[in-house]
Amino acid sequence: MSTTAATAPAVTGIGVAAPNGLGLKAWWAAVLRGESGIRPLTRFDASPYPVRLAGEVPGFVDEDHVPSRLLQQTDRVTRLSLAAAKEALDDAGADPADLPDYAAGVVTANSAGGFEFGQRELEALWSRGGRHVSAYQSFAWFYAVNSGQISIRHGLRGASGVIVTEQAGGLDATAHARRQIRKGAHLVVTGGIDSSLCPWGWAAHLAGGGLSTEPDPARAYLPFDPDASGYVVGEGGAHLVLEDAARARERGARIYGVVAGHGAAFDGPAGGAGGGCRLGAAAGAALADAGIGPGDVDVVFADAAGERTADRLEAEALAELFGPRAVPVTAPKSMTGRLAAGGSALDLAAALMALHEQVVPPTTGTSAPADDCPVDLVTGTPRTGLRLRTALVLARGRGGFNSAVVVRAPAA
Repeated sequence: MSTTAATAPAVTGIGVAAPNGLGLKAWWAAVLRGESGIRPLTRFDASPYPVRLAGEVPGFVDEDHVPSRLLQQTDRVTRLSLAAAKEALDDAGADPADLPDYAAGVVTANSAGGFEFGQRELEALWSRGGRHVSAYQSFAWFYAVNSGQISIRHGLRGASGVIVTEQAGGLDATAHARRQIRKGAHLVVTGGIDSSLCPWGWAAHLAGGGLSTEPDPARAYLPFDPDASGYVVGEGGAHLVLEDAARARERGARIYGVVAGHGAAFDGPAGGAGGGCRLGAAAGAALADAGIGPGDVDVVFADAAGERTADRLEAEALAELFGPRAVPVTAPKSMTGRLAAGGSALDLAAALMALHEQVVPPTTGTSAPADDCPVDLVTGTPRTGLRLRTALVLARGRGGFNSAVVVRAPAA
């Protein structure tokens, strides 16, 4: 079923916790300046490891964002989630208490759960015994804990859930929230946040492979670049407030854009056509769901793996869909690193801000795409002077998940 801009659910609030800015305004200003948040790790001693760079959320003081009673029962990822969700609701000017019972829900994406919390409790178990393991371990580690804590804090008692599809999760969660709006929900908090910057999490990232070992923060993560050597891990992401568009307009809410289409696909066998990559299929499905064609897309926010083969496959998929270098492509995650489920949610926030302010943010680090990546990559400085009405956001999750979301500027 296609969804027009007039009937698609509206995004009325955005909350951000990113390595290059805490809060929507600080992050977006940093993005337009091309300011990177990729730096040497500070949250633990990374000197024994071959990779020592990450995107850490700066200036986040837990006590400023989370009630004291929750500090002992939450991981950093949940605290970041609670902060971003509150900012999104405040930004939307929406109070769930004003809505009917069960009319508001929350659907988030997460990939690692409360990794740091789990590490502490495992240390307690093996060093001091089971009596020293916190009872909160039973849920603080879990993928769904962010949805649960946001729901409790804001009284979001409607249909809720959690999506676990790694980098694709932020888009998949938003698509699920859109379904809930279509079913009658008035408001859904959605998006994704991840954080696993601790020794246990770092061991998992290293074991997964694909990380850049480049020690220079400016050269470590170079999407579509001929010298691309892998990616950098980051923490954070974004939460959005999704509302029924008619109700949002009725209450006079500011609308950043509407979620007009979604498509998903799962990679085929590695030896199949295109190396098994079906990102193009997901993108085509999203356009069809939105009822538009490739010529209607004004900008693409790329998955931007930062690995030569993966970048080439994405570029080929875009060239097949749009034509070589036919549409501006950008990867603002080059300033944050890949944030797992938070990455595509943050890209979705960037796409909405691009439509709202009529500017395409740049890709940093990469000066020009490789010859085998035929994309019109926006590099160096923001691109202005375009008429931006429609953006396509792409994401690939580890394990074969592909997701695409079309967002459009609100109808006049």
